Amino acid sequence: MPRRALAVLATTLLLVAACSKSGTSSSGPCDQVVPNASVCGTGGTPPAPAVELKVGLGYIPSVQFAPFYYAEQQGYYRDAGLNVTFENKIDPDLVTLVGQGALDLGVADGTSVIPAVSQGIPIRYIATIYGTFPSIVFAKESSGIKTAADLKGKKIGIPGKYGSSWIMLQALLDSAGLKPADATIIEYPDFGQGTAVLAGAVDAATGFANNEPVQLELSGSKAVVLHVDSVVALPGPGLIAGTGTALGPKRDAVAAFVGATLRAMTEIAAQPSLGLDAAIKAVPELGKDTATRATQQAILAATIATWSSPDGGGSFGTIDEQGWKDSLAYLTKLGLVPNPVTVDQLIQRDLMPQG
Repeated sequence: MPRRALAVLATTLLLVAACSKSGTSSSGPCDQVVPNASVCGTGGTPPAPAVELKVGLGYIPSVQFAPFYYAEQQGYYRDAGLNVTFENKIDPDLVTLVGQGALDLGVADGTSVIPAVSQGIPIRYIATIYGTFPSIVFAKESSGIKTAADLKGKKIGIPGKYGSSWIMLQALLDSAGLKPADATIIEYPDFGQGTAVLAGAVDAATGFANNEPVQLELSGSKAVVLHVDSVVALPGPGLIAGTGTALGPKRDAVAAFVGATLRAMTEIAAQPSLGLDAAIKAVPELGKDTATRATQQAILAATIATWSSPDGGGSFGTIDEQGWKDSLAYLTKLGLVPNPVTVDQLIQRDLMPQG
């Protein structure tokens, strides 16, 4: 054998021998020659691969999703051993895709979860994002509308007779002894009901506390907002997971995702500019000019206000079990629960951070 080959062989044998010694540093010969646990021991074990999580957010990328953007940009998901991919879908599609396992997690309305589970879709609501139900009825202050009773005989704009806004409107009307037939319901499938309020085409409309009323006030009109929380504690949008994900091999990864997201919410609530900057970095058009940035700042402030429960109690993410019981009873009354379900089939609370 040539001398050069013998020298290379001798060097290699010495390095492998070094790998077999206890206490070898992870930056030593094992990592340079054969970085494999079977040869080098625990010192040379490569890090476990990140767990892939596909997460569905709402249809339009928005400052409302600032906690997710911020947690991703700050490396909170990465540090938790996760590789997170976001997809934007409408609420009904998110519920279906999470139930099918095409998405691991999604943000969906609690009032969508109840009928879905009743129909056999295998999902669970695992953490609250909106502690205050964000779907509301709003109007110009000049309309004279101050309470649900004032909606009698009024023109009310709504995207359609479906979903959380329709459920909320029925609950508000019912609280004043009214039915939808006691008002004129005008549908805006293109979601133009906010513009209709501004133009005076309708007296009031359904919307979200962190969107349409904010836009109305920025246009110079004082807004009146009617919340449903004092009537029934409907569960707002939160994180959902398929039962296979929440209870299966990705359970710990899902819990880590929840913890990282709630950490981001807490930090943004303390310093909103962090969330605004993260949202603009993720969606640059949100900061295209001073006016747009100011609008997004106002929307984020209103969004942060909805993360807490109406009484301000509880920490972010807390699931109000009694509220779910009341909501289940109310949706059953409306005929939206075709098959009986229990709250334990709807929510899963053990994926929240402990302590």
